[in-house]
Amino acid sequence: MTNTPANTARTDRFFNLPVTILIFASFMLGMSEFVVVGILPDIASGLKVSEVTVGNLVAIFAFVYAPCTPLGSALSARFPRFLTYLTLMGVFLVGNILCAFAPNYPVLLIARLLIASVSGTLVAISMTFAPDVTTDKYRTKFIAWVFSGFSIASVVGVPAGTWVANTFGWRVTFALVSVLTAVLMASMAVSLPRNSHPAKIGFLRQFRLFFDRRIQLGVADVVFGAAASYVFYTYLSPIMRDEIGVPERYISVGLVVYGCACLWSNLYGGKLADRGRGVEPLTHIRPIYCVQAVCLCLLAFASLVPVAGALLLVALGMFMYLQNASSQVLYMDVAYQSHPGSVNLAASLNSMSFNIGIAIGSAVGGMVNDALGLAWLGPFGAIFALMAVGTTTLLRPYVSPVGE
Repeated sequence: MTNTPANTARTDRFFNLPVTILIFASFMLGMSEFVVVGILPDIASGLKVSEVTVGNLVAIFAFVYAPCTPLGSALSARFPRFLTYLTLMGVFLVGNILCAFAPNYPVLLIARLLIASVSGTLVAISMTFAPDVTTDKYRTKFIAWVFSGFSIASVVGVPAGTWVANTFGWRVTFALVSVLTAVLMASMAVSLPRNSHPAKIGFLRQFRLFFDRRIQLGVADVVFGAAASYVFYTYLSPIMRDEIGVPERYISVGLVVYGCACLWSNLYGGKLADRGRGVEPLTHIRPIYCVQAVCLCLLAFASLVPVAGALLLVALGMFMYLQNASSQVLYMDVAYQSHPGSVNLAASLNSMSFNIGIAIGSAVGGMVNDALGLAWLGPFGAIFALMAVGTTTLLRPYVSPVGE
């Protein structure tokens, strides 16, 4: 049965209540995931562990997030969507409460793993609400804005969380996330559609999607693109502090500026995704990866000219999410065209791919930082950007068949 909000949501007005709530849900997921980057030194000091150890939370989070996302999405397709979504939000809430009260690093790690296990599936389910909360002409706009919730978290959530941590302690940051999540769940309960779109094929048969060459290349492209950014992004605060020379009290301002660049990246990525159907939009990202690789190499010289280094960070923020909407279009269009029983799974692939990239990039960043120092993070990120160039090149032969 469909509740009243589902019937009224699909109007010509894009920012209706259900759409706004789904965007805010992405904001909360993004704030919880990324705030560690902003409060990394505070957590390290509070738990008496090294910054690299806390930085490893980013990689470990992504390593769990990545496999749990497709598995959770395929399983969720078999159950009522509304109830599943609220249940997973409840798990997310418990994880953040546990973060706020974690007495030591192992407990904090367990809490982060709990959050990671459900976050990707929550994003995937959000995508499946699109036909019920907006019209087809706003499809790519909806995708871009749901992903932009993460960027808005970078602009508002991470700096705000960093300020709260600096002022009241890092535990209060996670307490704030918990309170906002509880308010969000109450709003979801009265506004989201209650109709479901259960999968009509078996659990394992949904994974045939992974044998599609277009899907494989799309996943690889996002993995490499995310890794290119997260080699340095995991250590963004230390880079600002030690390489650019930003005073500690202005780190939050720097994170706001970087977050604004990321928000622009997600929203402009939605415009890029309108350039065709299926594979085609992602192939247009190839020259962007080339420029990103150059900027990452130049980041090695940031300490020589701090102003130029700061501008480079802004530019890299503008590149960070340009592929997101285009890759989501690829996954969904290929699924609808060739694997209609795997749409839930397809909706999860961007989150899965991006977090594999986060895991790889963060892990590589940690090793590079330990062995060579912060200045070398950019050049190693450039290697991944060039690998993304290669995958977009391999996608080009598939443009015509998907676009027809």
